[in-house]
Amino acid sequence: MDDFALLRLQIEWGADDALDTDPVDRLREVARAPAVQVSRSAPVAVPEPMRGSPAERAFAAAGQANSLDELKAAIAAFDGCALRDTAGHPVFAEGYAEGGLLLIGEAPGADEDRTGHPFAGREGALLDKMLASIGLTRDLMLLSPLIPWRPPGGRPASAGEVAICLPFLHRLIALARPTRLVLLGLQTANALLPVAARRRRTGPAWVDCAAPVTVPALALPGLTALLKNPPERREAWAGLRLLRRTLDRT
Repeated sequence: MDDFALLRLQIEWGADDALDTDPVDRLREVARAPAVQVSRSAPVAVPEPMRGSPAERAFAAAGQANSLDELKAAIAAFDGCALRDTAGHPVFAEGYAEGGLLLIGEAPGADEDRTGHPFAGREGALLDKMLASIGLTRDLMLLSPLIPWRPPGGRPASAGEVAICLPFLHRLIALARPTRLVLLGLQTANALLPVAARRRRTGPAWVDCAAPVTVPALALPGLTALLKNPPERREAWAGLRLLRRTLDRT
């Protein structure tokens, strides 16, 4: 019989499965392939997130900065203050750090937030006129806001927000090492001057600021208040003349 006839005969007999020449033991244990050893590189050290309250984290981040550039980078990387999420740009100190004079204003306004530079807009123009009246320019001093970010809608910064950001300002004072501070605005004076000094102040006068180092500080009205209330310019002018006399003596 030919192959085709044999195939037909097997189909008629019900042989519908193909068979191998050699028997197959389907119950035998199948040898498993050896496990492949995957080489692992050394684990990468991932820094743990800083712990503690936002103010404690700000204190730790500021303390690690050993220069003004490092402090600026620490502020840009800090995520412990909600103002960062609503502000346009962080505002850091600018000017001449070696001049010995540090001028600290209030929280950034809309112009500062938009440009990222301190004392911009109308307030900045007024400051330039005030300085020019006693023969000074802003490139002779270092200028900084009280906090790096503008509160939403230009509202005053809360006490909690100031407390979180204050370590950065303290570190700025420690790094710049000014011989004199000029504080613009009531909130700035309240944040840096001792309570007793604020209560007994009756006019422009030098008061020791002990945070973080003892530096003579002069408190003047804020620029926004001077724009809204011209009568306060008399006190500001008296303070400017005191500043000029002090600089002339030193």
